[in-house]
Amino acid sequence: MNKLAKEGRCLRVAREAFFILTPMKKRLWGDTGFPVSEIGLGCWQLGGDCWGDLEDSKALGILEASVESGVNFLDTADVYGAGRSEELIGKFLRNRTEELFVATKLGRQAQVYPDQYTSDNLRACTEASLRRLGVDSLDLTQLHCPPPAIMEEGEVFEIMRKQQADGLIKNWGVSVESVEEGLLCLEQNGLASLQVIFNVFRRKPAEILLEKAKAKKVAIIVRLPLASGLLSGKLFASSTFAENDHRSYNEDGEFFNVGETFAGLGLAKGCELADQLKAMVPEGMSLAAMALRWILDFDAVSTVIPGASRAEQARDNAIVSDLPSLSNELHDQLKAFYEESVAQHIRGLY
Repeated sequence: MNKLAKEGRCLRVAREAFFILTPMKKRLWGDTGFPVSEIGLGCWQLGGDCWGDLEDSKALGILEASVESGVNFLDTADVYGAGRSEELIGKFLRNRTEELFVATKLGRQAQVYPDQYTSDNLRACTEASLRRLGVDSLDLTQLHCPPPAIMEEGEVFEIMRKQQADGLIKNWGVSVESVEEGLLCLEQNGLASLQVIFNVFRRKPAEILLEKAKAKKVAIIVRLPLASGLLSGKLFASSTFAENDHRSYNEDGEFFNVGETFAGLGLAKGCELADQLKAMVPEGMSLAAMALRWILDFDAVSTVIPGASRAEQARDNAIVSDLPSLSNELHDQLKAFYEESVAQHIRGLY
């Protein structure tokens, strides 16, 4: 049996055992006391505008597979599909009885970004999210990668505190592009969470940000854990993508921060580096599983939010919660690989 077939068989056996015997492992989310699933679901792809087309039925199937696998944390934003992602989640929530934690984001709408972060504008965004999700108060809303100047001025944080005091939101956080932005946000009273890009190819947050957040009991939400699919090990330098997939139009940061696409490495270099990583993957584990497990080995991380384009993919992601931690030797090897082979190729805010 070749290595790829063996990985597939091990994954199928693990998936069957997981669903029969193992509930999703939880971590306390910040200082709220809410037990959040280690693996959540990133819902950017549900918008159908930045990861290619996705039918409603498939989107709802992904949500169902995730929740049935133990996921209780869903992360979306008001701009994903111009509200479509939130609407689909709202439709899904109407038929569920589980206690789910739904996080959304605001601030990248045309009437707000880049310099109209007024109280009225942000309140209108929150009220629209409430309608689409069909809830009375948002579990969490996050400022969606605001410009550094807006964060440095500080008024936007007071606006979020006011929304919380008014009962529109239960918690607020910030999705950031760089460690420096994250450190700035950690100085704000009432901050519940930081959402960061953190993966084997972009490990800078591990140097200082994660521990500072942990000390302040600020939840860490990790997005793009598989570097836009590079760390799935299934992409090639010749891979092509749909016109409405950001991997086809933002490789060099033409539309938003380059770090959001292929970790800022570019497709060709990213695939080259991912191929080198395959030799380090433990027996019986896929590259994607190793990459997700690596993130979970940092106890400051509250939840990881990989996306999924298929229900089966969502189930496979959930299994990683029950995998053993990577060895110290492998962690050291991956750190050395980053420092020697990856760091110099990263572009964009970091």
